[in-house]
Amino acid sequence: MAALSLSPLRRALSALVEIVYPPACIACGRAVGTPHGLCPECWAGLRFIERPFCERLGTPFAVDLGLSLVSPAAIADPPVYARARAVARYDETARTLVQRLKYADRLDTARALGVMLARAGTELARDCDVIVPVPLHRTRLWRRRFNQSMELARPLSEISGKPLDPALLLRVKRTAPQVGLTKSQRGANLQGAFRVPPEARAQLEGRRVLLVDDVVTTGATANAASRALLRGGALAVDLLSFARVVPDS
Repeated sequence: MAALSLSPLRRALSALVEIVYPPACIACGRAVGTPHGLCPECWAGLRFIERPFCERLGTPFAVDLGLSLVSPAAIADPPVYARARAVARYDETARTLVQRLKYADRLDTARALGVMLARAGTELARDCDVIVPVPLHRTRLWRRRFNQSMELARPLSEISGKPLDPALLLRVKRTAPQVGLTKSQRGANLQGAFRVPPEARAQLEGRRVLLVDDVVTTGATANAASRALLRGGALAVDLLSFARVVPDS
């Protein structure tokens, strides 16, 4: 009988909490109708990345030519990963959401961002065998107490039904902050930063990986992580992020 009364009790407690603490927009804090959502203004402020976009980099094209195309940037400097997709451009609203999750311990935003991630990455999630978050070095993880990429990957795994395995990739080098570095400096900074542990190679061998990150700037981190996964036995790596820096956006 206690088990039968638990669900109504939880609903009553949830309703009481919402009366005392009304749902607020996860970006600006304005009142909203449902928990962990965005107000109309912040939703309108997200610049979603939708087709037409480069099939390799996932960066948007200005004109829809009705074809699946690869951008000149992807041809001139092909990424290590096979395909990339992102929810939105990394502008004001997307930056606020990422920073609230990453630096303000607002883990309540992860579910909402993860749902958007699953929608943007439907194709990649369908094709993958396993989801792997971009790892943090253990010292940074200890200071932050959580990995934002892992928190985004959790709802993606739940929605897609694909397994999540953070043990397939380690960050073994404590790198300097990437902010302010050029693309070549970022690449050098990340040299040898990631590694597939020997005991994980059997689980990784021949599998298609969906790598998850919060923000892609130059792609240096994603390239370094993808290279380590491929060297560790992965068949291919796709990349899914919440936001992506788009030049001249």
